[in-house]
Amino acid sequence: MSEPSHQDDPHEQLKPLQAELDALSKPPSKGDHPPSIAPPGPPPLGPFIEFEHVSIAFNGRAVLEDVSFTVDRGETLCILGRSGVGKSVSLRLLMGFLKPDSGLIRIEGHEINDLNEEGLRAIRKRITMVFQNGALFDSMSVRENIAFPLRERGGLADDQVDQIVDRLVGLVGAEDVIDELPASLSTGRKRAVAMARALAAQPEIVLYDEPTTMVDPLIARRLGRLIQRLKHQLGFTSVVVTHDTRFARALADSVLFLHNGRAEFFGPLQDFLNSSHAPIRQFLDLDTYLVPSD
Repeated sequence: MSEPSHQDDPHEQLKPLQAELDALSKPPSKGDHPPSIAPPGPPPLGPFIEFEHVSIAFNGRAVLEDVSFTVDRGETLCILGRSGVGKSVSLRLLMGFLKPDSGLIRIEGHEINDLNEEGLRAIRKRITMVFQNGALFDSMSVRENIAFPLRERGGLADDQVDQIVDRLVGLVGAEDVIDELPASLSTGRKRAVAMARALAAQPEIVLYDEPTTMVDPLIARRLGRLIQRLKHQLGFTSVVVTHDTRFARALADSVLFLHNGRAEFFGPLQDFLNSSHAPIRQFLDLDTYLVPSD
C-alpha cells in the first residue's frame, strides 16, 4: 500500500501561506516552478513601483505636485501626511483609477499611464487594494466575499475554494463570523475580511488605505502584525497610506511624507524619524501629543 500523500493531510501543510495556497489552487505537476506569484526567472532590474515627477490637480487645485518615489519588490512603503495631502490619491493613481496630469507611473518598468482598459485589467490582477470601508459586497456573507475572486478566476473545484477560504479566514481571525453579512461586522473586522479577500486574488502588490482609521488600538496592532506577516511570509510588496506614525514605525521600510501636495521626504524610516525638517517635526510632535507613547 502506498504511503499517504502529504498534500492529503492538512497537518502536513505547515509551509508558508503562499505554498499552501499554491498547493490548494492547482495539482502539482512535473517540472512545476517553486510557488511564487512572480513568473519564473530572475527579477527585472530597477524598482517594482515608480512614480516619476507625478502631478495631478482637481478643479484647478494641485493635489500632488512633482511627486517621485520608488518601491522595491518585497518592500513596505508607508505614505504619511495630514488629511487632504494626496495620500489616497496616490493609491488610486497606482491602480489606474485616476490618470496623472503629468509624470510617469511604472510597474516593474512598464508605464501604466496610457494603458487601455484591457491593459489596466492585467495590472489589477497584480495589484489589489484594501479600501477604508472594506468595499465588501453587502449581500454576500464573509465566506462568499472571500471566495468571490477565486470563483471569478475560475479553474478551481468547490472543495478547493472552500479550503482556501477556510485558510484565509483563519489567517485573519474571522472564523466566528464566516457566515455573517458585512453589515453586522465592526470596522476592524470588515478590514480584516477585506484583507483576506485581497489575498484570495493572489496579488503581487497590496495597497492599504488608512487601515487603522476608526479602529481601536488592539485591532490596529493586529492588522499591523498581519501586514507584517504577509510581507515576511509571502514577500508581498505593500504601500500603506496612514496618518498613524506608530503604525508606520512597526511596518515601514521606507517613508514618503506628503505636505501641501509635495513630497517633503522620501527615504528610510529611521531617517524620517530623525529628520529636523520643520513640517516633519510638526507632524511627529502632533502625533506624539495626540497619542502619548507608553
